[in-house]
Amino acid sequence: MPSVFTRIIQRELPAAIVFEDERVIAFKDINPAAPVHILIVPKKEIASINDVTQADEALLGHMFIVAGQVAREQGVAESGYRLLLNNGRDAGQEVFHLHLHLIGGRRLGPMVLRGG
Repeated sequence: MPSVFTRIIQRELPAAIVFEDERVIAFKDINPAAPVHILIVPKKEIASINDVTQADEALLGHMFIVAGQVAREQGVAESGYRLLLNNGRDAGQEVFHLHLHLIGGRRLGPMVLRGG
């Protein structure tokens, strides 16, 4: 069964798209953690970091280039933003289609809770 992101890429589900090219799509998160919360998703369906191969090296680099461009377009490049990639259930990965969160637009708290 295709992931929700694959269904967005195939235009089966709506999304507020902010960037798209032949390799990636970027759209607003429907449950944002900050004023700017964009998901950068490769069009190639890769379940997680554990499934990345050498053949995906250029694609992953491209995702980071797109993140910088989107951050500038969203007005958070100068003030700062966080890039987050969850891998696996314990890390909070909810959709098993690799994706990069770009989060900004306010001062962000600690990346993870310390202790425990």
